[in-house]
Amino acid sequence: MPDDMEKTEEPTPKRIEDAKKEGNVPRSMDVNSFITLTAALVVTIFMFSFISQRLEKLYIYYVSFIGSEITKKSVILFAIETFKEMGLMVLPIAVMAALGGIISAVMQFGFIFTTKPLIPNLGKINPIKGLKNLFSVKKLIDGIKIVLKVAIVFTVAFIFLIKFIKELPTVIFYNYIEQLIWLRDKAIVLIGVMLVILAILALIDLLIVRFQYFKSLRMSKQEIKEEFKQMEGDPQIKARIKKLQMELAKKRMMQNVPSADVVVTNPTHYAVALRYDKTKERAPRVIAKGINHLALRIKEIAIENGVQVVENPSLARELYKSCEVDEEIPEKLYQAVAEVLAYVYRVSKKRG
Repeated sequence: MPDDMEKTEEPTPKRIEDAKKEGNVPRSMDVNSFITLTAALVVTIFMFSFISQRLEKLYIYYVSFIGSEITKKSVILFAIETFKEMGLMVLPIAVMAALGGIISAVMQFGFIFTTKPLIPNLGKINPIKGLKNLFSVKKLIDGIKIVLKVAIVFTVAFIFLIKFIKELPTVIFYNYIEQLIWLRDKAIVLIGVMLVILAILALIDLLIVRFQYFKSLRMSKQEIKEEFKQMEGDPQIKARIKKLQMELAKKRMMQNVPSADVVVTNPTHYAVALRYDKTKERAPRVIAKGINHLALRIKEIAIENGVQVVENPSLARELYKSCEVDEEIPEKLYQAVAEVLAYVYRVSKKRG
């Protein structure tokens, strides 16, 4: 494979942005799971008292049915009350879990809304391509990650459960309330340990996912060149456009020479055409300038149209360097230009 075709270059911002528009983003499911689970657990802990009260109310409601005749109406009421109480307990947790998923996505790759992944793609059901994806290096890495994560979580959970079981001979002598408190404390410890482990695994997974993502978007040198052409335009076309623009600007500049009051020359290397209208302009204005062959052409046009040509090498060079076309001369050149214009006016008056 030629060097230009090897994908050795980091992806450009445009390549990354195009991938995002297609829904291709570095998404770590472990980070998503960790944030979602954490949000749900936090809400559950804060709602523990509320959930206990609803469960107690539900239990009392169930007990009230003991000895009653089971009818269609009673079954409907039983189901309605059950769903209502379960909804009150579960809905806040579900909402917070959903918000956790949204926050996780925004944290990883920002807010993106695109419908492109929903568009049917027949290429995705290609069996040959599917087999290649099934036995790809990425799938192998994903499989190894899953096995390692499950093994680590279960190993740590098993170790802590064994420690808790050793305390059971003492716990059986506690009263009912003390046993519940012991169970709650152990559950909090176990949950805290699991969350720490999941946080570490999520961070590792995030680094791996982002590495694989940017590696998959790597570009060849030729692709970068093509992208640059698309964004900036073909350099040859741009050069041609620039050349045409310069020719048009030069043509307009030459058309202004006949309206000049004077052309200051070097005498052969520089030529600057000046015009001064006291009623419209604060100071004399440069309406054309050029060097070498362009300077000679400006002089020719000036002579053909009866414009006075004055040789002043130092002033010609300074005007050329200090002023652009259609700009007024700087204040430092007022005196020198005024002397030239005064000379031109005197000569014109004598001719008149």
